[in-house]
Amino acid sequence: MKFNHQNSEVFIADETPVEKALVRTTHLGIGAHQDDLEIMAIDGILKCFNKSDNWFTGVVVTDGGGSPRSGKFADFTDDEMKEVRVKEQKKASEIGKYSAQILLNYPSSIVKDKEDRDLIDDIRKIMGLSNPSVVYIHNLADKHSTHVSTAVKVIKAIRQLPKEKRPMKLYGCEVWRDLGWMKDDQKVAFDCSENKELQESLLSVFESQIEGGKRYDLATMGRRLANATYFASHKTDNSSGLVFAMDLSPLVHDVELDILGFINKFITGFSDDVQEMVNNAI
Repeated sequence: MKFNHQNSEVFIADETPVEKALVRTTHLGIGAHQDDLEIMAIDGILKCFNKSDNWFTGVVVTDGGGSPRSGKFADFTDDEMKEVRVKEQKKASEIGKYSAQILLNYPSSIVKDKEDRDLIDDIRKIMGLSNPSVVYIHNLADKHSTHVSTAVKVIKAIRQLPKEKRPMKLYGCEVWRDLGWMKDDQKVAFDCSENKELQESLLSVFESQIEGGKRYDLATMGRRLANATYFASHKTDNSSGLVFAMDLSPLVHDVELDILGFINKFITGFSDDVQEMVNNAI
């Protein structure tokens, strides 16, 4: 499969031919950086793990450059760090038994370039061949600019597909901003109570980040537990792990919907909810 960026590659742990591995994909995760998928798209990974009828494929958009480093990685050059992060992502795909792991290896600067169309074209190719029913991306309220740019380009790519090739569901998930602030009736809550060992193994693969002082492994599992505990104030916990997402599906089923206006509805809903509760208490 040919992509626009010369350093792009496809890794398939079970050595299935690329086209077959993409065609069998039912759940697709598209994240900006190495380890984003294992944080935000765990619902799809769990739903597909050891299944013969469900297959998860991961797409990482950037090359991993510019990441923090300390410990044994402190003196690594940017190019050396990129190699480490790619190896870690491939290892995660092996542990999670992904159908395929695509590494597009774009610099963040290109991802954030609104005029660039190469990434949109690559995502459209991937979507067209894999035709997944469910896609996980970053949420539009994420505070990392590369995450938001990635999400917007995925939406633009899907909108270019024929209606029959668009996914049934598109979810914007948590990474660099949790979604606890959303109104409960607007949240999509994915139960990830099961297979904690797999979840922890996937997160612990990214040693370069952990050594770099970013304990995404502990923080991610803690967030999932916190989401479950704080989800309902007047009920006992029904889950030991929840991941929240916003349903972005309307944006790909109706290409005339304004992306900024769509996310503003969630923000306005939060604002209205807070004001109503405070007003009732005054």
